[in-house]
Amino acid sequence: MASAICSQKDYKVVPGPEAYLSPAAASMGIVLPEKGQGLIEGQIVSEKVAMEAIAKKLLGAKNPTFFPGPNVLWAVSEKAVAKAVALQEMVKAVPGMKIIPMPDYRPKYPMINPEVEINPNHPNLTIWHNEIDVCVFAGVHCHYANLALKIIRGGTDCYTIALCANPGHEDAMISLRDVHVEDIRRLTKVIERLREGSK
Repeated sequence: MASAICSQKDYKVVPGPEAYLSPAAASMGIVLPEKGQGLIEGQIVSEKVAMEAIAKKLLGAKNPTFFPGPNVLWAVSEKAVAKAVALQEMVKAVPGMKIIPMPDYRPKYPMINPEVEINPNHPNLTIWHNEIDVCVFAGVHCHYANLALKIIRGGTDCYTIALCANPGHEDAMISLRDVHVEDIRRLTKVIERLREGSK
């Protein structure tokens, strides 16, 4: 039992492949950050440090890719539209960054097409086929993001970044919480500053 506790204490959320069924980072002792903080590989850091790390990862990636989810893909509110615009600006700041939209994974009540709904998206396949080494999630519902991030960690060596509008994601290698338009614009400025500094 003592060795199990020790291994949980030392647990890091790093690129996989970790296991066929990777454990939830929360079950391994990783806790979500407080407001103004972020997570890097399971360690709590300041939001500023996390933004710098995100910028470095994206600028150093061979194939950085943004996975927008339904919360920014559909113009359901003015806030959603503004956030989508800010995220597009972020993508433009990263040379060569692609966008692969998340599928519409929302439940389709009362009628369900089982051929579509029972065959869920497999983000690991998307990553393998597109050779993605660093990806960013934003606008993805938390329950789906948690599942997808675990699948990615379990079967790929992709470095995952989650820009969450809520408390964040333990299963991402870097996670920011409470991310809204102004935060995305601050992150974009960090990316632009580091990009210009590397020339």
